[in-house]
Amino acid sequence: MKPCILLIEDDKDMRELVAGHLEHSGFDVHRAEDGIKGQALALQYCPDLILLDLMLPKVDGLTLCQRLRRDERTSGIPILMLTALGATKDKVSGFNSGADDYLTKPFDFEELQVRVKALLRRTNRAPLGGSHQEILNYGPLTLVPERFEVIWFEVPVRLTHLEFELLHCLLQRHGQTVAPSLILKEVWGYEPDDDIETIRVHVRHLRTKLEPEPRKPKFIKTVYGAGYCLELPTGDQIQDYKELVLISREKKKSEVSSSNQQ
Repeated sequence: MKPCILLIEDDKDMRELVAGHLEHSGFDVHRAEDGIKGQALALQYCPDLILLDLMLPKVDGLTLCQRLRRDERTSGIPILMLTALGATKDKVSGFNSGADDYLTKPFDFEELQVRVKALLRRTNRAPLGGSHQEILNYGPLTLVPERFEVIWFEVPVRLTHLEFELLHCLLQRHGQTVAPSLILKEVWGYEPDDDIETIRVHVRHLRTKLEPEPRKPKFIKTVYGAGYCLELPTGDQIQDYKELVLISREKKKSEVSSSNQQ
């Protein structure tokens, strides 16, 4: 069966050009010209991948991406944003809204195909743990590949596919500094470029879910000019940090509850 791609793009010429290229490459492509139709087709077909333009009529791409991520029926579908907005702040907004990858127009169709295949390969990857060398737990952290979830200080925490892959990449090299180029190649599946904002955004998201104080990370550390390093507590440290993490978790729950009541 051909992989199913939903292309949401308001420019007719661009829509047909991209769709034609993808169909020629062996994909089944559904088309939508605005955000409302795009959301409807996403629910109808549950595609393997969504290509999403940012500047859409009726519902813009950022809002649509957020809606798709909040809906359990579409939350796991990888989303690649295609847009002429290439500034760092635009990319950050795209990733913060839930995009998995971001490609700036004009783009080369070979580059598009590489990104598409990398996203599909990562989504349908074989479960981790097939090799005895695979590290799936260390200290208070255990990876659960089947659910893209981690057990963190005995409490399950749901991650996105990318967050899970990023954490897995760092865990395999626990205590070592991992270069951004290696992270991009291993997690995103393509050769690195000069922009590492992609990694920074997802590291921030991971810290928000795992760190007691995300702005003062204790576990996912930045090694300036070199990359990122995962350092987890062991032995007697675990109990000390467990109390800190539990207090932080309760504080976050209280803040969410207070925000919902306002």
